[in-house]
Amino acid sequence: MPTFKPAYLIHGDDHGRIAERRARLRELAEAAGGVQGLEVFEGDQATPDAVAAALSALTFALGHRFVIVDGVERWKDKDLAALEVAVKGIGLDTTVAFFAREDSRSKAPKRLHDAVREAGGDISPEESVKPWELPKWVVARAREQQLKLEPDAARALIAHVGDRQQRLLRELEKLSLGAEPRATIDADQIEELTAPSAERKVWSLADALVSGDAHGATRAYLTLRAQGERVPGLLYWMAQRLRAALEIASALEAGTPASQIKRGLRMPSRAADQLIEDARKSGPEHLRRAIEEIADLEVASRGGGPGGASEDTAALRAIERITS
Repeated sequence: MPTFKPAYLIHGDDHGRIAERRARLRELAEAAGGVQGLEVFEGDQATPDAVAAALSALTFALGHRFVIVDGVERWKDKDLAALEVAVKGIGLDTTVAFFAREDSRSKAPKRLHDAVREAGGDISPEESVKPWELPKWVVARAREQQLKLEPDAARALIAHVGDRQQRLLRELEKLSLGAEPRATIDADQIEELTAPSAERKVWSLADALVSGDAHGATRAYLTLRAQGERVPGLLYWMAQRLRAALEIASALEAGTPASQIKRGLRMPSRAADQLIEDARKSGPEHLRRAIEEIADLEVASRGGGPGGASEDTAALRAIERITS
């Protein structure tokens, strides 16, 4: 059975992670003491006085007793006198866990921090990571999973699975299960291990449009359609990449250094260099016309354009015009 401290305060603005911690503690509590050994305070019932009374009351539950309290970010310091006494006198067979989903206006009160600390408890901040700090955070979390990720690999992982910390943690856990301890994983391996084959081909199609590779774009499009990918979904990714390339080309034309642009791209270093170079060669005007082609194709695919050609024929003609 795990060893529990008398009190916990889990707080911060990473609400998803806090919800995970709460669910996990509830599972452990039910496993350790049964449902009868668990008390949950939430909503209007989660007041400092109600929790203080529960902690001070006798219980006939067998095994370890757990008290879970939600919403303590709404509490005020001036209301915590009775709770401070109750937490200080908490029994060896009881654990109380306070959860605070914080934002800029609501924070767990300082007196609650002090009460948990003085009781020998544990305070765990769960803070959202700023976008520019996320690669460093991924590298650190990988190290905890006995993996070594270079910054390029961390950026590749973020590009493939998004910037939600919980999703990134799940992907790192899956990577660690399939790798040797202390293995080094590079950006190419991240792409191979985390991105579905259809997703890789979508990006190949989008990048071929930006670079003007008619043969590559046509081949990627036909392969994706053969796999069952729908045209509207492909158009979304094509338009997204073209818009990103247009922003890059416009910034380059305005005199922004390529190195500065690269720092703002959430993608592996080599892929970023290639996209910047392709955008430079294509130029803003060509990319604007390409985006207009995709917009017209999207209207046609929704039944808003002139009839006649099938959506595949229309898409292949658009690809030809974009890459010519």
